[in-house]
Amino acid sequence: MTVPGIDRPRLVAWLGRHVPDVGEPRSVSLISGGKSNLTYLVECEGRRLVLRRPPLGHVLPTAHDMRREWRVISALAPTPVPVPEPIAFCADEDVIGAPFYLMGHVDGAAVRTRAELGDPGPEPTRRLSERLAEVLAAIHDVDYREVGLADFGRPEGYLTRQLDRWCQQWERSKTADLPEYDRLVARLRERLPAVSESTLVHGDYRLDNTLVRLDPEPEIAAVVDWEMSTLGDPLADLGLTLTYWQEPGDTERAGIPVAGDATVAPGFLNATEFAAHYAKASGRDISDLGFYVAFGNFKLAVIVEGIHARYRQGKTVGEGFDRIGAAVPTLISRAHRILGAP
Repeated sequence: MTVPGIDRPRLVAWLGRHVPDVGEPRSVSLISGGKSNLTYLVECEGRRLVLRRPPLGHVLPTAHDMRREWRVISALAPTPVPVPEPIAFCADEDVIGAPFYLMGHVDGAAVRTRAELGDPGPEPTRRLSERLAEVLAAIHDVDYREVGLADFGRPEGYLTRQLDRWCQQWERSKTADLPEYDRLVARLRERLPAVSESTLVHGDYRLDNTLVRLDPEPEIAAVVDWEMSTLGDPLADLGLTLTYWQEPGDTERAGIPVAGDATVAPGFLNATEFAAHYAKASGRDISDLGFYVAFGNFKLAVIVEGIHARYRQGKTVGEGFDRIGAAVPTLISRAHRILGAP
């Protein structure tokens, strides 16, 4: 069976040379749910592996960097931050058509919807959401110099560079001109904090970018999808996490395809409670959080526009892409409301 994005004979040969102890792959299958990098389950004779590679088309400069993901999970493996076991990295694009890496399979589920979460009960659900905040705080608590990531980014001027970078991505991806987008960029630039703290940041932290276990205790088994990680302002991570957060009755956020509804389950912390629990776990002042949530909406709008552009080119794999473009103006409008008048 042909699997999009995988050249099975070449992959088998590469594994035989570089990871011979896992045995020959018995099957390779696409793991559903990814709207960016592609993730595959590789069932080998010796163990189960997971393979990550970039999307099939419309890859923006600096995006979908497999070596970056590989480096950060390798650095975090001995820390309290839960990540999959790093197995091997391949920079040779002749193998499957793009760089890729392999990591150990983690016993856990990527939970995006309330149906996927099931009904563990309010107390376990609350504890899971608390652990989500605590693990984010743990990421930001890593001594990035000590784990070999001192050159992983340039912390000074992070937010200015982020704004410039995502504006460039917008220009490369946009499928239509939106005046409200231009106005939003101007407002964000006026509000950029003069000074901000610097930590390791995930760049796209949300529940379905973790692997969850509920038995015997609710736990974040691993944090995955590190493609946008760097050194920067930790509150930018928190702001983006809350951009995804859906609460009961929030019909607007329900219309954003990349934001799942698991957070509406009984017992889940609401956005205010989640931010407060993060502040308690991290010891950080979150009084200017509104700016960071608005910035998160801006960033997600650009990401969604890039996904929409790939969909229009016929370069997406999986389902659920046909309505994604409609979320872009919604995200921009939300950012304006969060920033307030004018």
